[in-house]
Amino acid sequence: MKKTRSNIIKRVAREMQLQNYSQKSIASYTASLCKLELFTDKPLEEVSVNDFKGFLYHRLKAEEISVSTLNQSISAYKILRQSVLGIQWEPFRIKRPRREKKLPEVLSQKEVERIISNVKNIKHKALLSLAYSSGMRRGEIRNLMITEIDSDQMRIKVKQGKGKKDRYTILSQKTLELLRIYYKQYRPEQYLFEPCGIKGRQYGEGTLNKIVKNAAEKAGIKKNISFHTLRHSFATHLLENGINVMIIKKLLGHSSIKTTGIYLHVANIEQAKIVSPFDNMNIL
Repeated sequence: MKKTRSNIIKRVAREMQLQNYSQKSIASYTASLCKLELFTDKPLEEVSVNDFKGFLYHRLKAEEISVSTLNQSISAYKILRQSVLGIQWEPFRIKRPRREKKLPEVLSQKEVERIISNVKNIKHKALLSLAYSSGMRRGEIRNLMITEIDSDQMRIKVKQGKGKKDRYTILSQKTLELLRIYYKQYRPEQYLFEPCGIKGRQYGEGTLNKIVKNAAEKAGIKKNISFHTLRHSFATHLLENGINVMIIKKLLGHSSIKTTGIYLHVANIEQAKIVSPFDNMNIL
């Protein structure tokens, strides 16, 4: 029985590979299905809708998982039912929970300046400067190759970002200067940022988060921030500086303008400085 269960999860992984899902998504989806097996103690093909709802309720209440993780479990089960077992999904459809509408934590420009200015380690300073000034995700910074920094056109190529999409984002002049100082000192071989003494390897995601949190603590920032806070702050500050939201969407690599639109709720745009287009017309 265990072999049968293992095989069906392997089939899900293979199906996801054929549909060009990322390795991270495949790992998350198959892990969720493994948990479903353990919770129900049934072969996955025998799990009923009530069994699955019981599993979701358990994860929500006992494990206190996020709505995003809950939706991931539903998506994993949908692939199992529809793509692997060949069972129609529509009659079985499970309503997805509503997402909580929480605004992201954002730093002010002064706070970002304090954080980066207080960092003495040139590698960490260059890393944090790049993260903030480009709006790149944590995984994108980890995977960034030296060759993807285009100093001629002042842009960075983000290869296979979220959703396996390539894009370009901006390269700050000050960040480029810091990167050049850092490069001369550390001489990374493959990835732009490599752990000390380990050439050709990436930083761990947890390590990147610690770098941000330690820097914020040294700067006396009390907000609960993560590496992603730098990305939120980048987008918010661009809006405050008058950059069009569609351009910001492109730089961030968002699929939907709705995702970018959340920064309209946190940006500090003073209405007193907004001039009506009518006031620029020669009418009176």
